[in-house]
Amino acid sequence: MGFKDSLTTALKSLAANKLRSALTMLGIIIGVAAVIGLMSIGRGVEASITSTLEGLGSNAIYVIPQTPGATGFGGLTGSMPTLSVDDAEALADPSRVRAVASVAPVGSNYADVIAGSESITTSITGTTPAYMGAMGYSLVSGQFISERNVTHRDMVAVLGDKTARDLFGEADPVGQKVKIKGRRFTVVGVLAAKGGAMMGISQDEMVLVPITTYHSRLFTQRTASGEDAVQSIIVEVTSAESVNGAILDIEDVLRQRHRLGSGDEDDFAAISQEQILSTVQQITGVLTLLLGAIAGISLLVGGIGIMNIMLVSVTERTREIGIRKAVGAKRRDILRQFLLEAAVISLVGSAVGIAAGVIMARLFSRLSFAGEAFTTVVSADIIILAISVAIFIGLVSGIYPALRAARLNPIDALHYG
Repeated sequence: MGFKDSLTTALKSLAANKLRSALTMLGIIIGVAAVIGLMSIGRGVEASITSTLEGLGSNAIYVIPQTPGATGFGGLTGSMPTLSVDDAEALADPSRVRAVASVAPVGSNYADVIAGSESITTSITGTTPAYMGAMGYSLVSGQFISERNVTHRDMVAVLGDKTARDLFGEADPVGQKVKIKGRRFTVVGVLAAKGGAMMGISQDEMVLVPITTYHSRLFTQRTASGEDAVQSIIVEVTSAESVNGAILDIEDVLRQRHRLGSGDEDDFAAISQEQILSTVQQITGVLTLLLGAIAGISLLVGGIGIMNIMLVSVTERTREIGIRKAVGAKRRDILRQFLLEAAVISLVGSAVGIAAGVIMARLFSRLSFAGEAFTTVVSADIIILAISVAIFIGLVSGIYPALRAARLNPIDALHYG
């Protein structure tokens, strides 16, 4: 019996039990769809974060507090504030930090912002004029925080694009008043939409105020030495080539200011854009693989379903197998037929699963998170991986039933039933 005849026989056998075949395929369909859908979501998260970070430029260095003994981002959460506005001023000295272009201290907290009858809870960020350039923002109306605003502790605010629309709709909020923690601020500018989100926080959902106003009127927080504390310091250097040298200078300056001895560990971390991007890509890559592995369990269950149904089929068709062997069918013919049945189930299930997975990814892309569209990325390698695993599991699951069928003794098979 040739391949074509075996395939025809396999298709007729599956068609004779349409419901059973469809239910068997369902496990593969769900598994392939889950692999494609979940891995596309993971890839989308990675692409979104990467795009956001790359939009900040390659010349920025982020200085953050860090608990001594922690590495990377480990000391961020729950650590005692160790950075101050005075630290930022020291880092802005070009004689101490090579190739420094600008320095922006950043304080951040959450509070209710009220405008008329509208009220939202959003991020309140205290900073200086250097922040806009360092973070890659531009204005759509009004002006940004000025040095005069910082010096005089002015009650002024710049709104992110989404915050402005949430509070004032389509009207221009410049010149209007907003209330933060019971204090009235005059809106002096609105940032252009930037898009993207970091850790679920939209880059367009914020209120910016002068760093001095932030400390004196809104959120008072001090370091152990009594200086005004900040959550981070953004140092912008003149070129990407100067980043590594600037990091060394930053570490020297801050270790001197914080009076750290040669044996003391840093209570801060200076991280370049490249380091952040590399770390984020590693984390999201592991997340994507984890999602794929979880979804792969569905494929394994589908494979077990194929094996179960094929074993049932072998039992039901024992007499048929005996007759075919009696008229000259070889062991390899029986083996090929049952393997083809398993392969057809896997292939058809994979094809339907691909369509379902792509549809799932497209539906997720219609969702929004933190005010931003949820991105999914369906790539060819994900589809190829899902198909390959599905076919492999299908064939492996069909091998034992096929071998069992091929080894049946024709005389015993003819007496069956």
